Amino acid sequence: MALNAVALITGAGSGIGRAIALRLAKDGYNIAINDIRRNEGFDKVQDEIKKMGRETVECIADVSNEGQVKGMVDATTKKLGGLDVWDKCFDINAKGVFLCYKYAAQQMIQQGRGGRIIGACSQVGKQGAIYSATKFTVRSLTQSAAMALQPHDITVNAYAPGIVDTPLLTAARERVLQLGRPLDTLAGETGTPEEIAALVSYLVSKEARYVTGQSVNINGGRLFD
Repeated sequence: MALNAVALITGAGSGIGRAIALRLAKDGYNIAINDIRRNEGFDKVQDEIKKMGRETVECIADVSNEGQVKGMVDATTKKLGGLDVWDKCFDINAKGVFLCYKYAAQQMIQQGRGGRIIGACSQVGKQGAIYSATKFTVRSLTQSAAMALQPHDITVNAYAPGIVDTPLLTAARERVLQLGRPLDTLAGETGTPEEIAALVSYLVSKEARYVTGQSVNINGGRLFD
């Protein structure tokens, strides 16, 4: 990790994004946090990051809007001095993933010090379902970006979680049960945002330089590649 390295975390107001922002702040990164709108959780994340002695900046933006994504990267680099890690936590659609990868890569190439780009896939991105088409696109974009950016010492990976205990799970639980699908994993438990954040912490580390183009399962054994 470069001195005063900077990570930009999208969807950082709650759930997995929040956990990743706090974990990387603990790891020593200055953090730019993004969400589509400010909320109580968003402000709390900033306060917790500051208590760790790290710098933080807020970037309210819609990641499916190209101008706003570019503006978010520009604001981050201006206020925090660069961009070393991008974590695209919440996927609105494939376009949003593409835009985030694009502008993160452009900034990292310009800096010339390498970098780490992390996307959010899902276990359904490795299964046959209508919803999986968008998630499979994340895998494809991750692989393509990894090949293109390897000469610049930029790795691109994604995490593919199963069912994770977040605020979204409560809303989704009823719908999933209506479809007649089980919520439990083979281990009989759901994952936690902190467990996802621990995986991301490794993927952005210098020890993970040899890992790129991967969508890493973290699902309690519910799905095997």
